Amino acid sequence: MTLFELIRGDFIRHGRSLTEAAFVSLLIYRWGSWALTVRNPVGRWLACKVYGFFKIFVLNVTKIWIPPQVKLGEDFHIIHAEGSLSIHPQVVVGDRCGVMHNVTIGTNMRGRAPIIGDDVFIGVNSTVLGPITIGDRVRIGANTSVTTNVPSDSVVIGSPAKIYPSLPIFAAKRQAAE
Repeated sequence: MTLFELIRGDFIRHGRSLTEAAFVSLLIYRWGSWALTVRNPVGRWLACKVYGFFKIFVLNVTKIWIPPQVKLGEDFHIIHAEGSLSIHPQVVVGDRCGVMHNVTIGTNMRGRAPIIGDDVFIGVNSTVLGPITIGDRVRIGANTSVTTNVPSDSVVIGSPAKIYPSLPIFAAKRQAAE
């Protein structure tokens, strides 16, 4: 996808509003990611300076921190941008993931960061910490602290996190669709 297509998708997904905090944060993230790919050293320097200026604004107003090194899949959705969102620079997020407010993914410490699969939902006030892997179609409940690998098609709730297999009715619907 081109940068314009990604931004257009973010705009549509986040309510078609230029003032929506989630859209503005993703717009600045997309610019920063693009700036890192500019081949001309002077152009890259200029693009990174523009990103740095707007990053400070976004951090102070929206409290959403998505470093440009993060690898976001298609259709990433910040469901509520009323609180903070912090993502470690080495995090890899799959396609069609939804994240609520006051979520932390990774830490500011050295080392590897979480890898999150496709179709994952992360609830309010949750943390996903450490070099772990979250499988596809996982639902992480509100106020959950995840520090271990989570298999696909699971529901994770509590602190410390307890992993439950997905409800049979949902598994049956998924198998019927395949």
